[in-house]
Amino acid sequence: MRRADRLFQIIQILRRASAPVTAQAMAEELETSKRSVYRDIAALMGQRAPIRGEAGVGYVLDAGYDMPPLMLTADEVEAAVLGAQWVAGRGDPALATAARDLVAKIAATVPEHLRPMILDPASRTPPARGNTPDNLDMAQVRAAIHAGRKIDIAYADEQGRQSRRVIWPVAIGYRDTTRNLIGWCELRADFRNFRTDRVVEATFLDEHYPERPPILRARWRRAVEDSIAAWRARAGADAPVSGSPVSGGGD
Repeated sequence: MRRADRLFQIIQILRRASAPVTAQAMAEELETSKRSVYRDIAALMGQRAPIRGEAGVGYVLDAGYDMPPLMLTADEVEAAVLGAQWVAGRGDPALATAARDLVAKIAATVPEHLRPMILDPASRTPPARGNTPDNLDMAQVRAAIHAGRKIDIAYADEQGRQSRRVIWPVAIGYRDTTRNLIGWCELRADFRNFRTDRVVEATFLDEHYPERPPILRARWRRAVEDSIAAWRARAGADAPVSGSPVSGGGD
């Protein structure tokens, strides 16, 4: 790897990290020596990149740092197009349109030799089997998740029995043909999955729930991990997660 490429990759590693990254970890990812990483970090700091840290502890990149746009690599193009294919076939209408627009924008900006990777990619997702329509506005759902606002829904279970729920939305789970709205349910006092095609009606409230969205999402992830661990303890350590209680939708 050329040194210029390595300097850029160090910035990328620090940019995506949520905790300090050691020189050893960067050296392993970049397939180089710790000494080279130390020299590169010093060079970047000399160019006024806002990197903080020290040897043996780890390094962080201050928020807000930006670099001039650099050209995508072939693998990055393949990854972006593969992800966009999946979203275009299985996302809600707004995200599906955004995915197609993303591919068009990438095709318009990459050099000629990378364009075939977009127009005729080597990596492909299976054809979508047909999406089940959502019964609520998914763009509004995403806005409520980001803003930490409650949603009041009427929900029908598998037997068609309806109940009223006020939920604190956490995330949207995308499956092959259906989507789940995941949130803290005030009625059940626990996290629940709600299939979006079974929502009878939804009212998007102005009321914020009491926890910050990232904290609520962290609680949900811990709850999922605990459920998987408990299920595996009962079913056997080698049991696949796909059969666990947390993998499906419904309430």
